[in-house]
Amino acid sequence: MAPDLPGHGASPPLPEYTFEGLATAVAAEVGATVGTDTPIVVLGQSLGGPVGLALADERVGLPVRAVIGLGVKVEWSEEELARARALAERPPTWYDTRAEAAARYLRVAGLADLLSTEDSAVEAGLHHRNGRWGLALDPRVFAVGAPDMSGLLARCPAEVTLARGEHDPMNTDEQLGRLGRPTRTLAGLGHNAHVESPERTAILLDPYTDVR
Repeated sequence: MAPDLPGHGASPPLPEYTFEGLATAVAAEVGATVGTDTPIVVLGQSLGGPVGLALADERVGLPVRAVIGLGVKVEWSEEELARARALAERPPTWYDTRAEAAARYLRVAGLADLLSTEDSAVEAGLHHRNGRWGLALDPRVFAVGAPDMSGLLARCPAEVTLARGEHDPMNTDEQLGRLGRPTRTLAGLGHNAHVESPERTAILLDPYTDVR
């Protein structure tokens, strides 16, 4: 499964965004699709990493066997948090053409150098309403803030791997290593490693291909 997080793609927004709230919404979708008895492995990129950890909390009720957090920003400065809050308060922008909205989406997603505006994957990031185009992303998602990685890891009984692309500016090997869980670095890749090389990113799942 590749579910849209609330406030992303085709999923509806939430009144308020927290890592636990995002995980609860994803859990409902996963449970409805595969049930609550099938062992689950979660590969979450960027925001999806902390959401995956929250999904593995025993209180959620899913049998999460392992969580792989890819490209998670684990350390935040006050300036970075302030910028995120400012983005959350910015009203959505609507564009006259799809090309304008698609270009904006690729910049916001960090995909401008990886995908063209005509790529079919871009459609999930756009809304077309009343003859105008906008981003599917609810800007209030930025208000989720910095993840409490220590707390999320403490409440996660599943096996955890923290992975990053070698050239990811959002984190460092040292930052991930300080969290005390196994780490993996994907040589030559950046923050959106799963887009740059789906095949090499999928290697992170190899230890769990025997899930039944």
